[in-house]
Amino acid sequence: MKIISVVICILLFSLSIQAQSTDPKLTKEEREYLIKTLLDSQKETLTMVENLTDEQWNFKPSLMKWSVGQCVEHIALSEGLLFSVSQQALAAPANPDWQIKTANKGRLMEGALAGRMGRAQAPEPIQPIKRAMSRIEIMKLLKEGRENTLKFARETTADLKSHTLEHPFPVFGTLNAYQWVLYIPMHNLRHNKQIVEVKAHANFPKATQ
Repeated sequence: MKIISVVICILLFSLSIQAQSTDPKLTKEEREYLIKTLLDSQKETLTMVENLTDEQWNFKPSLMKWSVGQCVEHIALSEGLLFSVSQQALAAPANPDWQIKTANKGRLMEGALAGRMGRAQAPEPIQPIKRAMSRIEIMKLLKEGRENTLKFARETTADLKSHTLEHPFPVFGTLNAYQWVLYIPMHNLRHNKQIVEVKAHANFPKATQ
């Protein structure tokens, strides 16, 4: 229930800031929303995994499904990739049609990502299946990646909204640099739901007494 409440709060909060500004720089509300969503989504992840045993961390519901550890590794790996993409967008020339091309995309991401609608194949570089990262390494990568993203979110004065890059999935289309950064916590929330599903499996190991 907690994860559902977080998503609902994010959706309701976002509705109050959806009016598109003509200023390509972040508004105060947009920056606050981005920072809050980055903090809340990671806090939720950490709360769900901090007390897991190694057996619980590594449990897989089936051969083709990810364990909690693999979900967290994917979140951590994705953060670096998505942040890099946001910087690629920022480095691109300003898009004169950015307001039209990116209108309401934040709301779309919230529904598709945070709402965990549909299924998608993760690109090979951010798939955890063939990697051999330890739990300590994964958690270090997770926390350091988020610290880097938060620093950028708090300090940037760039015209994030006027610089765009195409998403490989047509459903998203053109996203601006702000939306690419916002994609990070929305993606995080998506996989938090996956972690909840793994932990709810009938064969999920019981905690050691």
